[in-house]
Amino acid sequence: MKQSEKMKNKKILITGGTGSIGQEIVQEILKYEPKVVRILDVDETKQFELQQEYEDHENVRFLLGDIRDKERLSRAIEDIDIIFHTAALKHVLACEYNPFEAVKTNVIGIQNLIDGAMDEEVEKVIFTSSDKAVNPTNVMGATKLLAERLITSANYYKGARKTIFSSVRFGNVLGSRGSIIPLFKKQIEHGGPVTITNNEMTRFIMPMREAIDLLFKATGLAQRGEIFVFKMRALKITDLAEVMIDELAQNCGYSPNEIKLKLIGTKPGEKLYEELMTEDEARRALESEDMFIVLPEMKELSHIDKSSYPSVSEITEVKAYTSKDVKHLTREEIKGILYRENLIEEVK
Repeated sequence: MKQSEKMKNKKILITGGTGSIGQEIVQEILKYEPKVVRILDVDETKQFELQQEYEDHENVRFLLGDIRDKERLSRAIEDIDIIFHTAALKHVLACEYNPFEAVKTNVIGIQNLIDGAMDEEVEKVIFTSSDKAVNPTNVMGATKLLAERLITSANYYKGARKTIFSSVRFGNVLGSRGSIIPLFKKQIEHGGPVTITNNEMTRFIMPMREAIDLLFKATGLAQRGEIFVFKMRALKITDLAEVMIDELAQNCGYSPNEIKLKLIGTKPGEKLYEELMTEDEARRALESEDMFIVLPEMKELSHIDKSSYPSVSEITEVKAYTSKDVKHLTREEIKGILYRENLIEEVK
């Protein structure tokens, strides 16, 4: 069945719907003619701005509310078919200094969502997780890991309820709020320096549209408790910074040689490289051209119909999937992606 047929006439809730990924989900999902799209978010300014954009769409509803508020969330979930859960505290440093705030949103909030989805027997709940959930070294990653476990275990104790709970793991989605590119742009506009925490730091990246396409694909494939790990390209942060300086400096009234890189050291909770899948997870994962599917570890959930996943096979080489070990994008490839995704403009 085509994605358009799976979404057509469905009632869909998007938590954190005014965030970068949430907004992209809204934009794309409206092409599939859903019966209603509810956008739940705590940011009233972003809600207002998005409401102006979709004022002509009679099937879009804007709900102001926090996933910490279980009663409000339950109202938002009433009569919903599919939930895309993107609401979270995502900034590593903010979570490090305010750890229990991260717990209240990223852990208690998702349990509120699970309870509400079970009560309403929602068809599918898809949780957008993070590469930082793998071998976490910071609070944000730890809360995302626990959220993944809550999502998977919900399939175990839901009883006869029909709801399917699954997770997807993203790395850095290009153009999303809080990504490094807007920061580098701002630093270049001011003549530098462009701040780098470590010359060896690497990160996974993925264009926004590609991320959303794979998210919808995972939604169609989800059976119970899987973690869908998208295959992402990786780059060295230093290469990204230098490409942006070369391409943007002239537009900002500087020569590239005038804008320097400044090493500032790693921040609390920051890793030199990211991981999307551990070696242990790889042992129970399947692989397709564009993703890995990590099957649940609980033996009660392990009886999944693998034939329902098209074009998948057992992993040929069992190993961790990290931004340190995968082939890194060249500077020319980075430049091409930045222009193709309209993240930087041509020098005039």
